[in-house]
Amino acid sequence: MALYTIVNLLGYAYQIYSFLIIAYILMSWLPNVRESRVGEILGKIVEPYLKPFRKLIPPIGGMIDISPMLAIFALWFIYQGIIGIIVYIARWL
Repeated sequence: MALYTIVNLLGYAYQIYSFLIIAYILMSWLPNVRESRVGEILGKIVEPYLKPFRKLIPPIGGMIDISPMLAIFALWFIYQGIIGIIVYIARWL
C-alpha cells in the first residue's frame, strides 16, 4: 500500500514538473512574461534542470530551442526507471 502511494506521488510530481517546463517554454512566446514575478519563480524552478540540456543542444538557427523536449523525455525516462525499481523492490517484499 505504501509503495502504491509513493508511485502515485512520483507520478504527480512528474506531471507537475513537466507542466511547469511547458508553461515556462510557452512564456517565452509572450513579451515580458518571463520578467514578471511568476516568470522569475518559474525560472528558478525550471532553469537549473534545463541548463545542462541547453549546453548539449544549442538552439537551432539561434531561435528554436528543442532542449526542453529532450529534458521532458529524460525526465520521463528517469520517472520510468524509478517506477521500475519500486516495482522490483515490491516483488521482493
